Amino acid sequence: MGKNKPDVSKEISWLAFNERVLQEAADKNNPLIERMRFLGIYSSNLEEFYKVRVADLRRRMLIYEHQPQGHELRQLLKQIRAYVKALEQRFDALYKALLIELARNQIFLVNEHQLTAEQQQWLSRYFIDNLHPYINPIMISPEMDLTRFLKDDNTYLAVDIKCGKHTHYALLEIISNKLPRFITLPSSSRRRHSIILLDNVMRYCLRDIFEQFYDPIDELHAYAMKMTRDAEYDLVSEVESSLLDVMSSSLKQRLTAKLVRFVYQREMPQEMVAMLCEKLSITDADYLTAGGRYHSDKDFIKFPNIGRRSLEYRPLPPAAHPAFKGCRNGFDAIRRQDILLYYPYHSFEHVLDVLRQAACDPDVVSLKINIYRVARQSQVIDALVHAAYNGKKVTVMVELQARFDEEANIMWAKRLTDAGVRVLFSAPGFKVHAKLFLITRREGNALVQYAHIGTGNFNESTARLYTDYSLLTADERITDEVQRVFRFLEMPYFPETFEHLMVSPQNTRESLYALIDHEIHNAGQGKATGITLKVNNLVDDGLIERLYAASRAGVPIDLLVRGMCTLVPQQKGLSDNIRAISILDRYLEHDRVYVFENNGNRRVFISSADWMTRNIDNRVEVAVELLAPAIKRQVLDILALLFSDNTKARVIDRSLSNRYVPRGNQRKVRGQLAVHQYIERMASDSHA
Repeated sequence: MGKNKPDVSKEISWLAFNERVLQEAADKNNPLIERMRFLGIYSSNLEEFYKVRVADLRRRMLIYEHQPQGHELRQLLKQIRAYVKALEQRFDALYKALLIELARNQIFLVNEHQLTAEQQQWLSRYFIDNLHPYINPIMISPEMDLTRFLKDDNTYLAVDIKCGKHTHYALLEIISNKLPRFITLPSSSRRRHSIILLDNVMRYCLRDIFEQFYDPIDELHAYAMKMTRDAEYDLVSEVESSLLDVMSSSLKQRLTAKLVRFVYQREMPQEMVAMLCEKLSITDADYLTAGGRYHSDKDFIKFPNIGRRSLEYRPLPPAAHPAFKGCRNGFDAIRRQDILLYYPYHSFEHVLDVLRQAACDPDVVSLKINIYRVARQSQVIDALVHAAYNGKKVTVMVELQARFDEEANIMWAKRLTDAGVRVLFSAPGFKVHAKLFLITRREGNALVQYAHIGTGNFNESTARLYTDYSLLTADERITDEVQRVFRFLEMPYFPETFEHLMVSPQNTRESLYALIDHEIHNAGQGKATGITLKVNNLVDDGLIERLYAASRAGVPIDLLVRGMCTLVPQQKGLSDNIRAISILDRYLEHDRVYVFENNGNRRVFISSADWMTRNIDNRVEVAVELLAPAIKRQVLDILALLFSDNTKARVIDRSLSNRYVPRGNQRKVRGQLAVHQYIERMASDSHA
């Protein structure tokens, strides 16, 4: 941004987004168990923030240490620390308040000192039957290099063992990937329910663990600790190595990557803190954070409801899309009309059905798809494997560089290869983030293509939680260009042209600039003009400058930005005509939509790309213009409902106040519930 432009760093803007998550935990209108789960979402977000964004800032600070940029980065890190400290204090206060609310509802989260005699006896047996096989203490010796042992995804108990004049130290891993983190305890009352964290079960059984090594033990204390490593890593290109080998090697590098944060229980003795800092080579106090008793709060995302059903959201079952009703198969439905699915309001089963039908249909010749993140038990992968077994020509572009999904995608790539699927990988550092498939089917003497272009992953799990669009079409104007995208993926240096698709890094930036400039031109001509955007993040300087120019020209701009937004709305003479909101509710707003007024003949695009430099210039992303009037109307209706939200919508402003959109005398509108009702009406209308 220029010197005279207001500026919000993307990191601070991201923290403001996570503050909105805490607001949801604080909102008493939300069911109690859901509020506990929002604490988990906040914690998971913050952990990734340190792994990725703070790690990146620290790396850049080392590069620019003695330059002006280095000073700016140090100031930004100072701002981040202050912001996070304030948020963590709010988190702690909320956590305590929610425990009281749980107790009022006869749900008690107890620790190892609050057990009844019956529960103590039950836990001792639970330890022997379930926990003991997984206990492998790390005995800390003077010569040990702890950085080689500790995993940044795990929480540990640092154990202080006093035997006479001698003090011994050990670490216990909280093995919640193999056992539930929340354990329901037996109770003498049907109304009273007790839960204990796995951490506290291990604290309760400390003597059972260590008396086999030390005798006698005078004192035994355990303190929680957790470390966060830099999640980025350099891909070392070797001509003789496949990308699969390089990625496998890089994942091993992550296990010993530079530490960016060390959180320890504030009651931990200083001599133990000093010992751990020495073992982990921590020399800067800025890396240290004193915290509470539990450091894997992201597990609260799965906090169980063992009380009344009203303590969590009432399920909103996804609707079946009426376009498939009465059709012999999915191909008949898509050939008849373009179909736009909107998850989680529509069922993802429609896409799974099309893929399963393609796997078995004798008329299907080939199937191409790109994979970024899929479900743990992926039915999409199953369909692709069965298609290959049934003799279809299956090509899958697997993105091995999908952050935190690299290991899973390596496994999927191997399974697909073993099944006879042709598996392709993107070039290192150049991610394929588009959400495409293309099915070719023989119909009579012709080959007909069916395409999917979406805003979200082929993932049946996230399709129940994230809002995303899927366009299913047999329109040759679109399917021909999707075919060109797959050709570009296989031959990225071969030039391709697109009319109805925006494809990063080929033409997205120039297309978006041209669309914005056209609205500026129309404003100057007194024609109908306007821009509406719904994205996860808006941080690209070039696009923001164009939006500022449009605002100065009189173009009204409405923004719905879930996460980071470095554009500052409502600044006199710069962004007077820009209104920006963010919605946080039971579903994660994930779809990207771009609307340009175009003098009354609106152009509507759905896209996999946020307005970030990486998505525009450094990844393969695809946006598609919606050509069918019915589905264009559907998207505009849904946007109107979301922008009318006066319950869960927050105003984005320069001060990052996160204040709710004022309702005034208007009726209460909750955007996501309004969209659900809209989709239900569509499903029940035989003429939809």
